[in-house]
Amino acid sequence: MNMRELVVALALSVGALAGLSAAGLAAPVGPDGDAFYVPPAPLPAGAKGSVVWTRPFAGTMALPSAARNLLVLYLSEDPSGKPVAVSGTVAVPKGEPPAGGWPVITWTHGTIGLAAICAPSRDTATGPEHAYVADIQRLLDKAVAAGYAVVATDYQGLGVDVFQPFFQGVPNAKNVLDMIRAAREIEPRIGTTYAVMGHSQGGQADLFTASIGPTYAPEFRLVGNVAMAPGSNIKGRLDAVIDSAKAELAVPYVLYVLTSYAHVDARIDLSRILTQEARAHLPDLYKGCMTAALTQGYWSTAIARDQFQSKPDLAAFLEMGARNEPGALAISVPTLILQGTGDQTVRPPDTDMLARDLCAKDTPLTYKVFPGQSHDGVMEAGAADALGFIADRFAGKPAASNCGALPSSTEK
Repeated sequence: MNMRELVVALALSVGALAGLSAAGLAAPVGPDGDAFYVPPAPLPAGAKGSVVWTRPFAGTMALPSAARNLLVLYLSEDPSGKPVAVSGTVAVPKGEPPAGGWPVITWTHGTIGLAAICAPSRDTATGPEHAYVADIQRLLDKAVAAGYAVVATDYQGLGVDVFQPFFQGVPNAKNVLDMIRAAREIEPRIGTTYAVMGHSQGGQADLFTASIGPTYAPEFRLVGNVAMAPGSNIKGRLDAVIDSAKAELAVPYVLYVLTSYAHVDARIDLSRILTQEARAHLPDLYKGCMTAALTQGYWSTAIARDQFQSKPDLAAFLEMGARNEPGALAISVPTLILQGTGDQTVRPPDTDMLARDLCAKDTPLTYKVFPGQSHDGVMEAGAADALGFIADRFAGKPAASNCGALPSSTEK
């Protein structure tokens, strides 16, 4: 190398280092298109939360008020404890971070299906779950505009085409917490103080994140969590469909949970729970997303009770279900639960019961109901309450609890 080449090389190195100092260590740039969601085989070695690769993100989950949006593939842990690649998004606020870095909201989305293509980060303007993703985007854009770094996991099995541990609280919560680690690897100006906010299935994941966060990710400080229409009462949902002579909205949800739990617990034998015809149509649930399962094909018209054996063997399933009930958790941080009384997906009385269970375990809980609001509508109706609650927690204000006089979703 001659002197001129050496000078040029040194100049380029200095420029590269200057860029890295502003944005942290450079992560590998991921491929374009859907190839982004196909992780290298074998997976690279790394700690939980390590970034596999990243790239700028302009999909429908990108937040317009962010300074930049990023798509991330990162390492997490599957239900057996093995490494797994998970996708998600990061939205960085505009301006300079406060001392200690931008406060973090980690988002946990609701049920959108079992197929990898259903992931929020893979949504398009004509996608099958776009209406729901658009609701999420509007809510989260308010958060990034308020100065929060917003991170949002797709969960294992959405985005990347692997098994999805649907409604398995601890594995989902690990995905949520490892997403924060990945975000900080890409942008170290993101802080270590966070709140969790989620909806539906994500409400259950939110509560599990709040429960295990202090021990699974002790390097971070959790200030509070908000669960909107959180899923709960697995046994109650099963009981509601197993004897029903109608085509029930809840059947696909129950089957999502059944197949998820059977995948990790060999004692759960679907042939002793579901009829042969029902089992023959289970693959349909993996071909499309939630809306299709509810409105198209076999499962949209299937009579609920006809899908189950006359004496189903449910003991192992109910045992696993009990371990995934959010009402059994110990949560020490201030918690806000929001529920619409017009919800046809998460039954309001189930959320009333969840609130009572959490209060009985001394969770510092505030529970608020929204008259007439639907399952998705509670996100918009409750946005001001949710973000106000989170702002107060970051500000260090004491949280009130209404455990002594909980509202009821059935009160007129």
